[in-house]
Amino acid sequence: MRVAQIMAGAREGGAELFYERLCAALARAGDTVLPVIRRDAARAARLRAAGLQPTQLGFGGRADVWTRWRAARALRGFGPRVAVAWMGRAARHAPRGPWVLVGRLGGQYDLRQFARCDHLVGNTQPVVDWIVAQGFPPARVHLLPNFVPDMGGAVPAPLPTPAGAPVVLAMGRLHRNKGFDVLIAAIGRLPGVHAVIAGEGPERVALQRLASHAGVADRVHFLGWRSDTASLLAACNLLVCSSRHEPLGNVILEAFSARRPVVASMADGPRALIDSGRTGVLVAGENAIALAAGIEGVLARPAQAAAMVQAARQRFEQDHAETAVVARWRDFLARVERA
Repeated sequence: MRVAQIMAGAREGGAELFYERLCAALARAGDTVLPVIRRDAARAARLRAAGLQPTQLGFGGRADVWTRWRAARALRGFGPRVAVAWMGRAARHAPRGPWVLVGRLGGQYDLRQFARCDHLVGNTQPVVDWIVAQGFPPARVHLLPNFVPDMGGAVPAPLPTPAGAPVVLAMGRLHRNKGFDVLIAAIGRLPGVHAVIAGEGPERVALQRLASHAGVADRVHFLGWRSDTASLLAACNLLVCSSRHEPLGNVILEAFSARRPVVASMADGPRALIDSGRTGVLVAGENAIALAAGIEGVLARPAQAAAMVQAARQRFEQDHAETAVVARWRDFLARVERA
């Protein structure tokens, strides 16, 4: 299969990371893949390290009249059977041609940007249900989940926390949607528990001030953006996903694979991934009291936490390991190419 994968996203983010993983995995599985990306030297270097040759384009705003023409020229030269446009900006610029055009959504995006797409893919059932509810033909809407690498067995990363102290880990862009302020407030209700936050973003200074005002600056540690996810998971007692808005939550899947308990807010993504009480714990969103109670419950009941970890690991292996997800993607691409 010859497939073009078109991504115009940010330099960092869950969808962007999964895009790189999928391009490389499809190539390892035997497909011929052309990544078409927004200009980004670091992403291009990672894709080249995976044996791919990315095409870099501008993917500007609505005044950008050149990207679609240049993308069409690149695709005609490559000759894909299917082209996949990731998220709204890529779909808006993606050209039509003698290939099947697929839009991939990881949330509730403006479907007008996907008007030229023959098929749409959502990465969770709630996203798929939402697309259908907007009037897109159900036969052309498909569920294809994300995969994450197997993060079990990593060497724990050194952390700026006291030896033996309970550690909760949170990861993601420091943005209001991620609810790190709720986690900081919860830590104030959990004496002796430390929070380690790995990520960067516009809310860093505000979050540091909040931790100071809440009297927990010595127990909330900001690590910056990190790539050693498996080692961070190995070093913590549990993962917290306190997001206000979270269409998926790759960090939850990473914790599943690393055999770490998860406490998460009831955003769309966590609710789609977690069977509360069996594979993790769901708590009310934007509620520091509920979040603190969820964390305390997991730390206080290690036998129950171990059972949840085992069930979550089974869910990862069945639905979110690379082999299973890549097989689903390849089957999907073959089916839409023949339709």
